[in-house]
Amino acid sequence: MGRIPHSAASPGKAPDDRHAPLPTPRSIPAWAWALLGLVLGLLASATGVLLERNHLRALDDERLSQLGHDSVALLQRQFEDSALLLRAVQSAYSVSDSISEPHFESMLRDLRPPTMLPSLVALAFARRQPGAPGHYRYERVAPVAGNASLLGFDAAAQPANMRALERARDRDEPVMSAPFTLRQPAARADDARGITLRLPVYTAGPAPETLGERRRRETGALALSMRVRPLLLAALPAEALQRFRIHALDVTGPVPLTLYESGGDPGDQARDFGGEVAFGGRRWHLRLSPLQDPSNAAVLWAVATGGLLASLLLAALAWSIADTRRRALRVGHQMSARYRESEEQFRTLNDVLPALVLMARAEDGRVMYANQVAQARLGERIGDGAAMADLFDDESLRQRLREFDGQVSWSNVDALLTTLNGDKFWASTSLARVRVRGVDTLLMVANDVSEQRQLTELLNYQATHDTLTELYNRREFERYVQRALFGIGRGATPCALLYIDLDQFKLINDTSGHLAGDQLLAQLALVMAEQLRAGDILARLGGDEFGVLAHDAQQEGAQALAERLRKRVDEYIYVWEQRSYTISASIGVVLLDQAGLTLSDVLAHADAACYIAKDRGRNRVHFFAAQDDETLRRRGEMEWANRLRWVIEENRLLLDYQEVQPLQDKHHGQGPDGPHVELLIRLRDEDGRVILPGAFLPAAERYGLMPLLDRWVVGQAISHFDQLHASGRAPGRCSLNLAASTLDDDGLAEYVLDLIESHGVAPSRLCFEITETEAVRNLARAVRFIERLRSVGCQVALDDFGAGMSSFGYLKNLPVDVIKIDGSFVRDLDTDPMSRSIINAITEIGHLRGLDVVAEWVASEACAQTLREIGVDYGQGFALHKPERVLFQRERET
Repeated sequence: MGRIPHSAASPGKAPDDRHAPLPTPRSIPAWAWALLGLVLGLLASATGVLLERNHLRALDDERLSQLGHDSVALLQRQFEDSALLLRAVQSAYSVSDSISEPHFESMLRDLRPPTMLPSLVALAFARRQPGAPGHYRYERVAPVAGNASLLGFDAAAQPANMRALERARDRDEPVMSAPFTLRQPAARADDARGITLRLPVYTAGPAPETLGERRRRETGALALSMRVRPLLLAALPAEALQRFRIHALDVTGPVPLTLYESGGDPGDQARDFGGEVAFGGRRWHLRLSPLQDPSNAAVLWAVATGGLLASLLLAALAWSIADTRRRALRVGHQMSARYRESEEQFRTLNDVLPALVLMARAEDGRVMYANQVAQARLGERIGDGAAMADLFDDESLRQRLREFDGQVSWSNVDALLTTLNGDKFWASTSLARVRVRGVDTLLMVANDVSEQRQLTELLNYQATHDTLTELYNRREFERYVQRALFGIGRGATPCALLYIDLDQFKLINDTSGHLAGDQLLAQLALVMAEQLRAGDILARLGGDEFGVLAHDAQQEGAQALAERLRKRVDEYIYVWEQRSYTISASIGVVLLDQAGLTLSDVLAHADAACYIAKDRGRNRVHFFAAQDDETLRRRGEMEWANRLRWVIEENRLLLDYQEVQPLQDKHHGQGPDGPHVELLIRLRDEDGRVILPGAFLPAAERYGLMPLLDRWVVGQAISHFDQLHASGRAPGRCSLNLAASTLDDDGLAEYVLDLIESHGVAPSRLCFEITETEAVRNLARAVRFIERLRSVGCQVALDDFGAGMSSFGYLKNLPVDVIKIDGSFVRDLDTDPMSRSIINAITEIGHLRGLDVVAEWVASEACAQTLREIGVDYGQGFALHKPERVLFQRERET
């Protein structure tokens, strides 16, 4: 390493290192720093354990609360399942009062009690004794095994059982007895206690409605006995049995009665969970006390152990740093004492610095000193007179260095430096002109910033590029488009923006997985990039959407480029795991050829053009035109979508009803149930005009607003059910239309059932209309929805029947109550023999399945007469009744 000669001062003896002063007594020793680090680490660990403990408690409390709620709900469902089983047997006795013993047992097996009621002991029928009022002797019991002692037994001998029997007889509702000791022997002593559900059996005929009629027509009573402990263990979730100490009480009377109590010590939770179950005139309280969860303790021990280890490491690190600092200070003090009268101190200290330190003569720029870091990075011989200017790769910086006089600042200047062996790296350089022993010297300090610079460049690249395709991302693409719009405003040549959306790309993701889809996007990015001109910008805008900004492009050039891209994508064959796929693209093009365009306008126009290309059949190019009919229609739909949200918020939706008239004598008068109607939606615009659904429903369907509208109609209809018809009578059947997107709402059925229960509307009066095409779009989901509503008594109609290609085939798979013939057949009934034949076939098949057949669009009395002759049950149309506003909205308007 090159050295600057020492000054002419008389050499003296160097100070003895052994007499170098040590750190002052006031300095903190290393062990004290280590102790402080340990204490801080332990405090942090304790805080972490407390926070984690509180967090685990909060999570556990939330989970236990939900588990307690589920336990109560499942116990309630167990009772309801028991009542359903009794109702099924009651229905059998209402048909035939004489049921043989084999038939009685087979009936129980068909109801699969081991699945529904694992705690079942016996199902029995006791016949009322004509000559002995108040006595009921069992004549049927199933299973007979283990229950034979009940045959001939008088239910009056069990007071709790008898009281339940009498209450069930007077109410015609399932009644649960108080807990009592069952006659059947139990394997366990705590299984002796049981309960009985009672339900009366009446003579055949309509269900009795008065108390006197029930007592007079009673022939006997059904009993379903269950053991209390197995009932609770079967009903409660397995997790609840593991996590809770269970205490079940009968709280019907003034003194609570313990039904079951499990073992285990409860944890330190401050609250219990559970709730009350009310069924059959009895109230049970389920108290669930949480048990200690060992997994939480394991987690806390793990956190505490980790904190302790971290504290020890922190203490060791503090000791190491303090000790190193102490030794460094000692070394520095010794060096300072040895060289404090010479510039050699500066050189020696620089050898331990991480920065490159160079000193060169100002007169020729030759390096005369380099610290160890500089020698390692630039070359060992760098201090032997190498020219400092030759280290700089930039010629302008070389010239600046040669002319440097110290007057102009040179601080933290990024420069590309060259080593003696030709390697290059980036460094942040600072330069100063100083005098050393009377000689002008250039002092340069440089820090290697290559890694930071590479990281910065990488971050800049990631911020502007898509990681999958390595194309520009949407943000950078919009920046280029914004720049192009600015240039056009200043007279630059026109550009074109291409919005590319792959057709049916989701099918590849669904069939082969997202990895296959990602690989396809990456390959298509390369394929499309090959078709671009120099200067064109290709970007991935998100998902399967790409954008192209074509510079200097008129309509002909943009058309050619778009067609070239479309054709190339269409011809590309993608192979994945021995399967090949083809794909196409819909392209919307917008010309950027006039000033005043904004980025949001351009992107909206391109998106609209792309959607029009898809609507026209996909795999095509469409240019945006402000006055194009489809563009205007789509813009109008977008405006309607925005207006509809305001209409709903401002409560400007309207409901009309149209009567569905009977066409056959057997249906005339519509009976005591009231008129049959269908509800039709309207809206009132800002000027007070009534708008028919044809103007706004297409926009609602396109932009996903139909579920919102359908929920509003259903909610209004059920909550004002007695105020729909002008007569003030509740409809005998009210039809409500549901869209296809509404059927995708998993919570719709529960929403309808909650409304029915809240407002007390008979489910049989509600009929939900689903068009044939909407039902078959997702047949499995439609069937689940239909069966859920029909299970509680609602009716379902298949609307626009006959419009599909396989209408009769779908009719076999859809459990509906009503079919409505598509109006296109009814409209042409008097002029088209084929329409009459189709209506006749639909009517015959509907009647064969026991369905009501309704004809829409009945526009004349002649048409109605023809429908009567064919045998259609009901008709709907202007010739029969014109839509009217529902009664409750009339009252609001007046």
